[in-house]
Formats: sequence, structure tokens, C-alpha cells
Amino acid sequence: MFFDFPDDFKAVEPFPGWLVHIAAGQRLSFSRIVLQPNIELPMHAHPNEQMGIVLEGAMELTIGDETRLVKKGGVYLVPPNVTHGGSTREEGALVLDAFSPPRDYK
Repeated sequence: MFFDFPDDFKAVEPFPGWLVHIAAGQRLSFSRIVLQPNIELPMHAHPNEQMGIVLEGAMELTIGDETRLVKKGGVYLVPPNVTHGGSTREEGALVLDAFSPPRDYK
């Protein structure tokens, strides 16, 4: 199976300034996330394991009780049910996240 961007990706905007394009299989999903400059990413948790890489820009990310500035090329891991969130800076960010099982944005 192949996915062509953006035609085969489901698009959602779970929060203002946060555009997500999703390609999903049965046990894994990829989310291509465009984060606008200077936005807050609300603290939240979900049962999915999440791993991401910042492709462009940077974001300050809090995972549990640890906060870091994640720049281009930086990778992060969010274990299931761990609270996380953050913010972007002037340049915004382009992020690729993987979720297992696939994340259901509602």
C-alpha cells in the first residue's frame, strides 16, 4: 500500500495553528504536523506510544516533568499515557510523528 501526499492523508486541525495530515495502517500511523509560529500545544495524554522528529523549525516540548527545546533533527519519545505539550517559537515547526496503535484525533 502507498500513500500520496496530500491526497491519501486525512487532514485534521485538533487545535488552532496545528494542521495534521494522517496516514494510518492497522497498528501504526504517521502524522505530518505543521505547527504555526508562537502557538501553545496543550498538555494532554493518550494511550498511544508516540515518537517524533522535527523536520523544520523548533518547538519547546514537555514530556512528563522534563522540558527541552527540540530543534531540526531532534527526536523525542512519549510513552503511553504520559502528559506532554509545549509551544513553538517564531519559526514554527514541521514534525513527523509515529503512533502505535494509530492515533484517533477527535
